[in-house]
Amino acid sequence: MAGLELLYASQAPGLSRPQDSLLCFVHWQLVTHQYRALGTGDQPGPNERKSELLPAGWNADKDLYTLRYRSTDDRHELLLKAIMVDTSMILNVMDCSSKQVADLTLTVADYVDSEHLDDFHRVYKNIEELQTRVVTGIISPLGAPKEKGDPKKEPKPEKTVPPASTQDYDPLRIPPWQPLGGRQPSWPDPRDPFAVGGEDLDPFGGRRGGMIADPLRSGFRRPLIDPSSGLPNRLPPGSGPPGPRFDPFGPGSGRSAGPDPDHLPPPGYDDMFM
Repeated sequence: MAGLELLYASQAPGLSRPQDSLLCFVHWQLVTHQYRALGTGDQPGPNERKSELLPAGWNADKDLYTLRYRSTDDRHELLLKAIMVDTSMILNVMDCSSKQVADLTLTVADYVDSEHLDDFHRVYKNIEELQTRVVTGIISPLGAPKEKGDPKKEPKPEKTVPPASTQDYDPLRIPPWQPLGGRQPSWPDPRDPFAVGGEDLDPFGGRRGGMIADPLRSGFRRPLIDPSSGLPNRLPPGSGPPGPRFDPFGPGSGRSAGPDPDHLPPPGYDDMFM
């Protein structure tokens, strides 16, 4: 309020009415929100310049005040008219560029003590309420201009941190198992509630894993079995029965690296009486 005190002291000799003190407060609120006074009247006059002080002759009429303001960024020009109706002051502010209008009615006796017009420290009452009503009533609705900030104090743009990947590198994580052949067996999802008992309905594993332990379906590369092994001539295509457990007619040419069908001998194979 130091600026208002200096303004009031400079206008004190001419502040003979309570409404003058009230309009002086309204003027200072416009100044603190980056507006400057240009002059009086509806039309601009010669040699006008922006000032924080009230222009000469601003309170010549005791019932009507007409002041013009311009924002510090020169984007807004306001026309302020204050009309006295009985004991109330009706403020009407118009943005000359957008033609937007804001109104506010103040009871002079609620905010100005007419017995102490010559004492700044006792002339105003309910200052916080008055300031709030002026700002929300006639300044904010018209869009107060932004204060020119110091480029050194402008906040620097924050560095955007990329979101963390869902598959962050973890040296202790065990990688998922992959079969040697590169083809994952079509095992059912154990979390699927409808997969319970599926192997009982499909024991041979036509579409699922099945119930028979078959090393050839464990994910290893299946050995290629030649049905013509051990024969003098090659059999025509389709002579050998299909299926992974086909036993060639003769001994194979070599032993494959994968599981062999003979790894699962029948029960009692070493019984000489079978």
